[in-house]
Amino acid sequence: MQLIKVAAAAVNQTPLAWNENAANILTAIESAREQGASILCLPELSITGYGCEDAFHGSHMHEMAASILGDIVPQTGGMIVSIGLPQPHSGTLYNTACLIADGRIVGFAAKQNLAGEGIHYEPRWFKPWPAGVQAETVVDGSHYPLGDLVFNCGGIMIGFEICEDAWVAERPGRDLASAGADILLNPSASHFAFGKQEIRRRFVLEGSRAFGVSYVYANLLGNEAGRAIYDGGALIASGGKMLSEGRRFSFADVELTTAVIDVDDTRSRRSQVSSYQPDIAQVATGVVDCDFTFPPAAPESNNDIENTWEKSSRLKEEECTRAVALGLFDYLRKSRSRGFIVSLSGGADSSSVATLISLAVRLGIADLGSEGFKNKLAYIVSLDNCEEEKQFVSHLLTCVYQSTRNSGETTRAAAETLSLALGAEYLEFDVDALVEGYTDMVAAAIGRQLTWQQDDIALQNIQARVRAPGIWMLANLRGALLLSTSNRSEAAVGYATMDGDTSGGLAPIAGIDKAFLRTWLLWMEKEGPAGLGPIPALALVNEQQPTAELRPPSSGQTDEADLMPYELLDAIERAAIGAKQMPLDVYRLMQVQFPQYDAAQLAEWVGRFFRLWTRNQWKRERYAPSFHLDDQNLDPKTWCRFPILSGGFERELAELREWIAKQ
Repeated sequence: MQLIKVAAAAVNQTPLAWNENAANILTAIESAREQGASILCLPELSITGYGCEDAFHGSHMHEMAASILGDIVPQTGGMIVSIGLPQPHSGTLYNTACLIADGRIVGFAAKQNLAGEGIHYEPRWFKPWPAGVQAETVVDGSHYPLGDLVFNCGGIMIGFEICEDAWVAERPGRDLASAGADILLNPSASHFAFGKQEIRRRFVLEGSRAFGVSYVYANLLGNEAGRAIYDGGALIASGGKMLSEGRRFSFADVELTTAVIDVDDTRSRRSQVSSYQPDIAQVATGVVDCDFTFPPAAPESNNDIENTWEKSSRLKEEECTRAVALGLFDYLRKSRSRGFIVSLSGGADSSSVATLISLAVRLGIADLGSEGFKNKLAYIVSLDNCEEEKQFVSHLLTCVYQSTRNSGETTRAAAETLSLALGAEYLEFDVDALVEGYTDMVAAAIGRQLTWQQDDIALQNIQARVRAPGIWMLANLRGALLLSTSNRSEAAVGYATMDGDTSGGLAPIAGIDKAFLRTWLLWMEKEGPAGLGPIPALALVNEQQPTAELRPPSSGQTDEADLMPYELLDAIERAAIGAKQMPLDVYRLMQVQFPQYDAAQLAEWVGRFFRLWTRNQWKRERYAPSFHLDDQNLDPKTWCRFPILSGGFERELAELREWIAKQ
């Protein structure tokens, strides 16, 4: 048997952070060397960062990436290392993985399938490499192979599927296996979405089984560029069996996953498969040879890290908690902000945001330890003397309850009680005089009193907008990050006040629908994430019906009375926006899913959704950056594009009304 120890690294990179990115790569290399690994796979575009956007067009980036690569290459002695970077060639740019063996560059494998849907825009910057084509490229005056390649390193054949290559129907792995590949490396930048890890496991396992290879998958980790969160979770499989799986949502800069593979066993199994047909011509033309002597690797138990929380029956709640917590922590430190400010109304949305910040602190300390947590935020000197979790929270989270005459004791008590339970600093602003001042000023100017009967929306919105300047001022004074508390359901129908409750530099729950958010809050109250437990103080939040609390208390205002039941709203959104169904089709689908509602009322709600959706695209364009948490996002900058001005589905809505009238 020929045993080889392989490794996959998840690294927390930042676009254009050359020194930090290089340091993480070098840490991964040294860690792999210490653990006896001979082959190390690092993520896609790990030198530059994946989310560099149009900076990829600049020649300086290509030069700097090549320079950093040159610094790293000598540090790979005795190992084979794959590092991702953009590589210019023939007047264009390719997304490549550079294979380095024992301190020298062997060649560059180029990505054949570019991710160009949803959050990804790779075709804007890169060209897809054609299958079966090889060329030569120049780096620092030296010529190296580039393209669709298999690398023969000391008799071990290594090929590449780069991220999207493994997600398509015609995977390059099939041809690489025909060319004799023993090991496939997959350097990826695969953003988090609910349930996505299971898909990755399937293509890694199936790739290793169907192609008769060992498969090494590496991924990015953390909030790399602001919106996308990467969960790590490296995978190593051989012959259809998962050998090792790395931790997900780690707060560390580098997470290494290793396994020992048996190349002879893999070859033997593949030779017994009748469908396997080696491509002799491709072996003759597509192979790059390099000398390398693999040190002997002893059989050992592979270091599969058990993500115990993934066995929870509430996996979506667990994933949401850990993804947003890591996203908030990385956003804080990478933006050099000195804490978070939340305008805490005592309702579900703002309470969720405050709770997630406290969880970011608790999970970060559990992962890194108090000293490691401080080191990551060393620029915040006020943390130096913190020891307990709540001390850290009190220094990093300030909650402000901003009341008007329409605010109730229930929401104030919920806000104060939750702040105390979380350990946050709690402040109260009374903004009623400011509301009255603006109201009186405008009334005097237009020559009439404003009334709820005539001026409902304006009187509601001024309360939300008056809350913005003071909370922004506090954020400026603290050097802190103000968080917007709007959710995805509100974004869909514009149920938010621009420059009011949408104020903030980051909108962490704008990708989460209200129905799930309420479910998550109940789970947090009763159970909570594995290892941390519940937050019973959320009971005061969960007992309430969601309300903007902007009309007089006598009106009995609730969100669902203003809009429609949230579960229905979210179902309509998925059908209308996600599946692109028209009003009549959406209505028919809702009749099946929600038979408890009257037909006329259901039709009215469907129509209301479409009208509000089209009228409020301008609001979605102005939302603060949000985290991408699932693959039906409404963020127009990264996922869901829609015209600001449109016909508003007038003909389609008329068709719905005509159909209802005939029933």
